Amino acid sequence: MRQSALFISHGSPMNIIEDNPYTRSLKELGKRLPKPQSILILSAHWATNGSKVSIVDKPETIHDFYGFPDSLYDIHYDAAGEMNASVLLAHLTHALIDRRHGLDHGAWSVLVHLFPDHDIPVFQLSIDLTKPASWHYELGKILSKLRDDGIMVIGSGNVTHNLGDIDRNRDAAVAVWAKEFDDTFADAILNDHQKIISFDLPYFAHAHPTLEHYLPILPILGSQNDDEKLTTVYEGFQHGTLSMRCFQIG
Repeated sequence: MRQSALFISHGSPMNIIEDNPYTRSLKELGKRLPKPQSILILSAHWATNGSKVSIVDKPETIHDFYGFPDSLYDIHYDAAGEMNASVLLAHLTHALIDRRHGLDHGAWSVLVHLFPDHDIPVFQLSIDLTKPASWHYELGKILSKLRDDGIMVIGSGNVTHNLGDIDRNRDAAVAVWAKEFDDTFADAILNDHQKIISFDLPYFAHAHPTLEHYLPILPILGSQNDDEKLTTVYEGFQHGTLSMRCFQIG
């Protein structure tokens, strides 16, 4: 059964433990999704020079954030790794094999809400910072083949991500630039992927001073078949400038 592709804006690590409209939407989405054979995640928090695929039997939970409540560091996502599909993906993408990388928080922070039973094998493909945006979009064609084999593909980043311009208040008023960026983005994922690929979005350089939280969007969009519907599953902001928009393909 062909599985969905998802892009999830993950925001602050506090979303791991908070009950809010965003986290509730992820929990509800997880209940609606057919259970995949395994999950491939492309996370902003595993960005590398050159592509890497994690091939780990029991991936550790990586707490790659600092200065948060102790309760966050006590949480572990104890899913199994996926060996066969990860080897296939390494072959298809010519990526290097990494036998040490576990699940970074860009991966497990969304999985704790989507699939809280920890019962689906998970593996990761790194974000290759040496490649242009068009390469990341074309990567989606390979990931589409994995979706045909029952593998769910999840990109985890943020539609906007400028940590120097966030408000400490989670419910702060939305900045004008962030709203304009998000509105244009929402239209482009439905009607003009070239705008996404070419960064032709208002205030792009301010919304993404670095690209690691943006690039996971591209292979998800690139995996879309012509007959597949794209659906927004959450839209809203946190901390004034973080668009938490999430969407589903298929």
